[in-house]
Amino acid sequence: MKLYALRVITLMTVLTGFATPARAQDPNLANQYYLNGEYEKAAELYAQLTEADRGLSDYYFERYFDCLLSLEQYDEGEKAVKKQLKKSPGNSKLYVFYGNLYDRQGKTAEAGAQYEMAIAKMAPDYAAVNALANTFINQAKYDFAIKTFERGGELFRDPTRFAYNLGELYRRKGDTAKMIECFLNCVKADPGRLITIQTQFDRYLADTEFPELQSQLYARLQTDDNADYIELLAWSFVHRKDFKSALRQYKALDKRLGEPGQRIFKLAADAASARDYDTAIAGYEYIMQEKGAQNPFFFDAKREAMSCRRRKITEGYSYTLEDLRLLEADYESFLAQYDRGRSTAYIIIQLAELEAFFINDLPKAIRLLNDLLRSPGIDRNSQARAKINLADYYLMSGEIWESTLLYSQVDKDFREEMLGQEARFKNAKLSYFNGDFEWAQAQFDVLKASTSKLIANDALDLAVFIMDNLNTDTTTEAMALYAAAELLVFQNRFEEAFLKMDTLRLNYPENTLQDDILYLQAQVFEKKREYARAAGLYQQVAEKFPEDIRADNSLYALAILYEEKLGEPEKAKALYEKIFLEFSGSVFAVDARKRFRILRGDKVQ
Repeated sequence: MKLYALRVITLMTVLTGFATPARAQDPNLANQYYLNGEYEKAAELYAQLTEADRGLSDYYFERYFDCLLSLEQYDEGEKAVKKQLKKSPGNSKLYVFYGNLYDRQGKTAEAGAQYEMAIAKMAPDYAAVNALANTFINQAKYDFAIKTFERGGELFRDPTRFAYNLGELYRRKGDTAKMIECFLNCVKADPGRLITIQTQFDRYLADTEFPELQSQLYARLQTDDNADYIELLAWSFVHRKDFKSALRQYKALDKRLGEPGQRIFKLAADAASARDYDTAIAGYEYIMQEKGAQNPFFFDAKREAMSCRRRKITEGYSYTLEDLRLLEADYESFLAQYDRGRSTAYIIIQLAELEAFFINDLPKAIRLLNDLLRSPGIDRNSQARAKINLADYYLMSGEIWESTLLYSQVDKDFREEMLGQEARFKNAKLSYFNGDFEWAQAQFDVLKASTSKLIANDALDLAVFIMDNLNTDTTTEAMALYAAAELLVFQNRFEEAFLKMDTLRLNYPENTLQDDILYLQAQVFEKKREYARAAGLYQQVAEKFPEDIRADNSLYALAILYEEKLGEPEKAKALYEKIFLEFSGSVFAVDARKRFRILRGDKVQ
């Protein structure tokens, strides 16, 4: 029995002897103590783990050393780091730990000496350079991280080897000039990173800092006509909406690389979108004149140049009938050079718009589109667009049956497509003009889910308008008068529209359409380019009827007028802010916020 007991005691002693080191070397337990802030317990375990690891990894030692620093056991920390350096004298990260020890004690000079030693002892290896630099970065010691990468460039005899890393560090430090310099060095060394560098500049450069980028690029181009520098310079001008300067750079790049003009064509399109029509036209004309008729962009450039000339005239503050006739002659001259058909369909549709909405020659607009639709080979989208526009012109001429027939054809042929939804909306609006409000509202309710934001918003606006006003028989009659006035406005029969609105006011003085009448009158004055009078009426709606459904419409229309026609962006900005703050549920709220941010100078994607 005594022998059995002795064996049990011996076995337990052996098992306990095995279990204690295993527990002591449990990294999960050490990590848990460390995370809980129990640094004494963690330090004991990490010390054992470091010994067992035999210095093959920095992880356990780094945790052990950090525990000693947290416990302010600086003497123990110094002994530990010296011991570790004897084991691994080539491990430069250990000098960083040693420097941290001095930093904790306020010994800045001694700490700096250890950091410098770490950089001096660094191995000439790409991974070693990155590892040491990241050690400094993790401790926010950016200056020493910069020195590490610079030393790495010396070791590799390539000062641009770590140019991107240096650019990132200078960005973190807020040194814009050095960041730009390093990123440009990166482009020089690795052209494949051009897009990446553009993204960095776009993300981190403020608008006020772009002149520094352009200054450095100009300086470099004095001695090095690197094509990527020219590309970046042109891109920087586009970013600042200086399309004219960008065009000058892209022309140089186009000639140098012998390109067919694709960069210039895209730039011209961007300029046109930003309403810089002079630069857009200049870009398109460069392609036509320099590249010739065989160039793949020639015809599109000629067509888009015509479109820009039209937009420049018709979107301006003022134009004369003579301006319109000169533009009309340009279109006719263009069409005389090419067959009227598939390739010129877009131009013919544009010319018809000019005739219908600006020159007021509806018969000619209708004739142009009817001739186009009889031409063979017209693609289905151009054909649908021609039909929708032709239906509009028939409606303006009072030929309602022809209009609804054409709208219905496009709706049927493009049932699930954007053009079909547009045609369906216009057909529903035609029913609204005719006083068939319930059927029109049913269609608008469906179209509120349209994939086109514009159609969805307009459909929602009209659906809410009908629901808000379609209450009594008397209101229905008043609504019929209002809808008839809207049709007259669409037909450009403004005097008749005003008479209809006067009748509405006289016969139904208590109806709920007073704000709508003012809003419609404002739209008439806007179409007549009497912008000041339009602005006054929009202001009246917003002030007199702040709770009615036209309030946000009027504020948005007024803001657009101030921004685009009256040249008062600060007033526009204030109105946009009012819309998204006080009318957050409005269909205009999202766009108002975007326009507000653009006017404020924010970067908007």
